[in-house]
Amino acid sequence: MDLLKKLEELSKRNEEVSALIADPNLLKDQAKYKETMRENQYLSVLMDLYAEYKKILSGIEDAKKMITDEDDAEMKEMAREELRGLEEKQPQLEEQIKLKLIPPDPLDEKNIILEIRSAAGGDEATLFVRDLWEMYTHLAERKGWKTETMEAQETEVGGFNKIVTSISGKFVYGTLRWESGVHRVQRVPATEAQGRLQTSTATVAVLPEADETEIDIKPEDVRVDVMRAGGPGGQCVNTTDSAVRLTHIPTGIVVIQQDEKSQHKNKAKAFQILRARLFDLEESKKQAERADARKSMVGSGARSEKIRTYNYPQDRVTDHRINLSVHNLPSFMMGNMDDMLDALNVYAKEEQLNDVSDLGNDDSRS
Repeated sequence: MDLLKKLEELSKRNEEVSALIADPNLLKDQAKYKETMRENQYLSVLMDLYAEYKKILSGIEDAKKMITDEDDAEMKEMAREELRGLEEKQPQLEEQIKLKLIPPDPLDEKNIILEIRSAAGGDEATLFVRDLWEMYTHLAERKGWKTETMEAQETEVGGFNKIVTSISGKFVYGTLRWESGVHRVQRVPATEAQGRLQTSTATVAVLPEADETEIDIKPEDVRVDVMRAGGPGGQCVNTTDSAVRLTHIPTGIVVIQQDEKSQHKNKAKAFQILRARLFDLEESKKQAERADARKSMVGSGARSEKIRTYNYPQDRVTDHRINLSVHNLPSFMMGNMDDMLDALNVYAKEEQLNDVSDLGNDDSRS
């Protein structure tokens, strides 16, 4: 499909969306209204570029005609100069249009539930979980995001076997969506008496939050058990049946929530986490269905994929998907990770651009 044909299709869609916005009934469905307004904003930018593109193509055609038909030498030279300028602008504008043809992902604006779990490495792995959690917390503070710890399984050495945090704010999922996977640390642990280098791992899952309208959980599909909370948490937490365990029967997903003293609050948080996991499961299925033979390295999102190494002796953080290393590890662990996050997002965009790489390579340049 050529670029002009694609833009013409979008122009027709723009007319349809404009008609939808003019319909007062649209306001009755707020979800549909937001989706339509988002699409309208996206198409408006493309239509401005489309108008500019048609103007350039028309100018090229006129200049070529003038060169062929005009007898005046001075006018011919002016036409050639204009043609050179327009032919320089054409590929630049085409690249700009191709980039804009990738629609914004509505998930990017979502808040997230961040789950970090210890994997290989014993006590050192739990300490690494705490380090990662603090790294993301510092990043959230810098960006003005709100964080709330939903579950924390602390260990005797001061680490976490698991910690679950909700993060809300502007463009949270869009910023952190590529953080899911296995993170590896190489350092001499504080728990190592003989100073030997150790490799430990932790897993990170970034789940976009879902509201009740997006994920319908049928009561008969969930078994709810209440129990006495275990582990540290205060006298009230450990002596009342405040802990809640949800089992989603169709998928087998289990969520246990016990950090609050109130059974009601624990149940609400557990359902929040369950919705996020079910939403993530549905999105993963959709992505798998859309995936073609060329699979994006960044977009695979496999929980078992080793994505990054934090090497303390070399003061280096390396992301293995894009082969990018940054130094000043202490600063990175304080949440100054924008360069890495930006590079991942740029890479993902470039991968998506491959899907429209054939656009513009048509006879419009003739």
